[in-house]
Amino acid sequence: MHLFVDISSHGFGHLAITAPVLNAVAEIIPDFRLIVRSALPAAKLQQRIKTPFNLISAASDFGYVMIDATRVDLAASASAYHQAHTDWAGSIADEACFLASLKLDLVLTNVSYLPLAGAAAAGIPALSLCSLNWADLFGHFFGDQSWAPPIHAEMLAAYRSAQAFLRVTPGMAMAALGNIQPVSPIAAHGKQHKLKLNGDKAILIAMGGIAHRLPVENWPRLPGVRWLVPAEWNCRHPDAIAGESFGLSFTDLLCSVDAIITKPGYGTFTEAACNGIPVIYQRREDWPEQNCLIEWLTGNARCLEIEAADLESGRLTAAIEGVLSQKPSPVPTADGICQAANAIIRYASAKIPA
Repeated sequence: MHLFVDISSHGFGHLAITAPVLNAVAEIIPDFRLIVRSALPAAKLQQRIKTPFNLISAASDFGYVMIDATRVDLAASASAYHQAHTDWAGSIADEACFLASLKLDLVLTNVSYLPLAGAAAAGIPALSLCSLNWADLFGHFFGDQSWAPPIHAEMLAAYRSAQAFLRVTPGMAMAALGNIQPVSPIAAHGKQHKLKLNGDKAILIAMGGIAHRLPVENWPRLPGVRWLVPAEWNCRHPDAIAGESFGLSFTDLLCSVDAIITKPGYGTFTEAACNGIPVIYQRREDWPEQNCLIEWLTGNARCLEIEAADLESGRLTAAIEGVLSQKPSPVPTADGICQAANAIIRYASAKIPA
């Protein structure tokens, strides 16, 4: 089987969903050939995707231009969509020619739509896998704009051209697509490690793969609490430690802390819940996907919402004590991994006319 996978670089959540599925496919079909196209760092991709792959370092989508991890730059996003759809027919033709040259059995996206349109034009089976799609978000942000309907129609047509959209749980409804195939939650499982912090509580701060620096050095010291922060922050707080210094994968580090501070995102929410780690989260500003994520997390994990002002100032004592005092929930199972892997294998074996 020859598989082409396009993974969005709009944060790390798209990779967190896709990688466990690819690893499961490799267990079923050990000698399958894999091409990955993504603008994510190669080291991040290799950390998550365990089977060998050829990397094309490029992006076929941008998702939305972000101010930071919680806010969308609507003007810049609108401009980017105008540019992307200026010659949409030509873009599809170019993509179809590129994909046809690879002699593929299946195209999988998370969650770009151009490869789906290109695959349809080239007669290659295609699937998408995600908790959201860019068309629904486009309708949310720009549906009332006079210029938006033609672009929205092209986005929807591309998603509808796929054999199926594997909508993971939790996920948006996506009623407009018409080719939804629900799958159960997807989450990588990690291994707990002793962090040797002399009994202090370890609180991981991970706002996702989009730049969002918190002013941790200005936070008050909390007795018995250590903050695990990204190394790139160069944080000088006396209780802050670079999370990378432990030499663990993100999922293993997540499994080794007492709680995580984050924003609503599929990968972090499901991995925390499926590994039994409490979550403190700040809502994103007008991000339509977050409602289904928060609803699911509330029913499947210890979690607590915090206001942006409290997170900025480091007023976190009540939140930490509150989330750790909650009764642990039964850990949900990540059955969606096998379900999605089997769907990929099934559709790759089917042939559609060119």
